[in-house]
Amino acid sequence: MPTFQIFTDDEIELLRKGGSILRSCLVETAKHVKPGITTGHLDYIAECFILSHNGAAPAFKGYNNFPATLCTSINEQCVHGIPGSRTLMDGDIISLDCGVIYGGLYTDACVTVAVGRIPADVRKFIGVSAQALEHACNLAAPGVKIGDISSAIQQHVEGHGYSCVNGLTGHGLGIALHQFPDVPNVGKAGTGPKLPLNTMIAIEPITAMGSPEIRDDKDGWTISTKDGSPSAHFEHTVLITSHGCEILA
Repeated sequence: MPTFQIFTDDEIELLRKGGSILRSCLVETAKHVKPGITTGHLDYIAECFILSHNGAAPAFKGYNNFPATLCTSINEQCVHGIPGSRTLMDGDIISLDCGVIYGGLYTDACVTVAVGRIPADVRKFIGVSAQALEHACNLAAPGVKIGDISSAIQQHVEGHGYSCVNGLTGHGLGIALHQFPDVPNVGKAGTGPKLPLNTMIAIEPITAMGSPEIRDDKDGWTISTKDGSPSAHFEHTVLITSHGCEILA
């Protein structure tokens, strides 16, 4: 039966370091998001930033043969967009998803960023999606069940008229990028495994302005909304502590 990974004090210090590098990487990369920049150049910025820190390495590059440091998902793309020659345009939104390996341990985080000036309804949608992550993180603590987190995300997103996309979830992580438990974005409070002290999970609302239905794109990686509606993706790696949770990345 799968179990939660529990981290030692020494491992937690490594995770804090890796998480700090990842947070700073996303802040730095997001500064460069503007009309006219390519997703490939954003990927270059992120990779250079991570590798400038001794002992840190990109977590995504080479993972199941993924070719890049960032996942750059634009507009209707939900997750796993591959960076390349695509140029960002005024009015786009882009999700910057990244991971860091430090001391043999993984952290994972994502932010959705506006490109130039975006419509007011899309900006509101992005805000609601970010709030869903904040509410879920405020809830995470020892003894809380995964279903409590899932339900909080679902109720907040759907309460504002949006959707949590089908089948895409948060997850445990540590010695592997994806491990027990899954952390769905829809669920019933009071169900699922209980979070123990000193475990770590990635909480990541992945949302759509329209239908929750998704489709696989031809590149074998990118997943998009089936109806073409905008998608947002926010993610924190959190450590479960005696005080609730600590956001690592």
